[in-house]
Amino acid sequence: MELPVIDLAPYVDVTSGKFTYDELLHPELKKVCSEVSRILRETGALFVRDPRCSTEDNDRFIDMMEKYFEQPEEVKRAQECPHQHYQVGPIPGGVDILRSLVDMDMQKKLRALPEDRRPTIPTGPDHKSRYVWKVGPRPTKTRFQELNSEPVLPEGFPEWKKIMDSLGFKMISTVEAVAEMAAIGFDLPKDSFTNLMKLGSHLLAPTGSDLGRHGEKGTVFAGYHYDINFLTIHYKSKFPGLSIWLRNGEKVEVKVPDGCLLIHAGKQLEWMTAGDCKAGMHEVAVTNNTLKAIKAAQEENRSLWRVSSTLFSNVASDAMLKPLGHFANSPLAENYPPMHARDYFEKELSVINLKGKNEVH
Repeated sequence: MELPVIDLAPYVDVTSGKFTYDELLHPELKKVCSEVSRILRETGALFVRDPRCSTEDNDRFIDMMEKYFEQPEEVKRAQECPHQHYQVGPIPGGVDILRSLVDMDMQKKLRALPEDRRPTIPTGPDHKSRYVWKVGPRPTKTRFQELNSEPVLPEGFPEWKKIMDSLGFKMISTVEAVAEMAAIGFDLPKDSFTNLMKLGSHLLAPTGSDLGRHGEKGTVFAGYHYDINFLTIHYKSKFPGLSIWLRNGEKVEVKVPDGCLLIHAGKQLEWMTAGDCKAGMHEVAVTNNTLKAIKAAQEENRSLWRVSSTLFSNVASDAMLKPLGHFANSPLAENYPPMHARDYFEKELSVINLKGKNEVH
């Protein structure tokens, strides 16, 4: 199955003032909004094309991140922030633990899957590193300061902030457009999600996986998991290997079309729709297609670091997570009790070992 591509240009034109706001209610535009919500509901992911985002932005970002990840480990480790739950700066490989390694119920379900739908379950932590960069303003007053800390600047990269912020803000704009379109498609007020995203702790968190050291088929870089945020967005990676599970259980290796971005549904969206839109399960592992890309990179003398341009958009930490609008009347709503987004976030971070022992309060 190939995911359809949603062109955001018509919606962006309306919301940017090129057309009157009444055109937002045009049947054709509402039809596209319904398509966005349908695809998220049925697959947990979709491709979008946004005229405000360019492959050049991503290329500049990937080039810089390759240079960063190629540095010696001791250089990167100097800026780790475990006391802030690793929510800023570098996250070294081997810190986070897969839920699928500690959740016995999940393991039982995975073993029961047909072989062609079964994820690649590693025996230990993922072979990846990550760098976390906060994008956008943070609240001046919050009960949850550790999730709203200032970003960390690595030495030797004078263009770092400019490149990270440029890409990050553009990706957030794309997420906001999709969030509004999804809200309309779910028969909610269009700002239902975006109002809760204001001052959210949005994280541009690229991963780096060294295919020169860990390029064997079956090596897992991001084991089978869901994202705990609202919507996750990626540009196309130079190396394939991302697989997603559709709502029907089918496993699909993703091939992002040129000029498009991939969006995943996260757990916060699942919460606000009372499970009508489930958080999408996915993994990144070395596949046959990855091996072909590694060979091509070696022949062209290119970097063998696989970099993902991943941005996690979040509901504000002080906002209340709960089923919205008509979803509050769903028979499944009781499974999604109201709680502060930060409380849910910390609960999940504890499970995957990212909640530091020396907390900042």
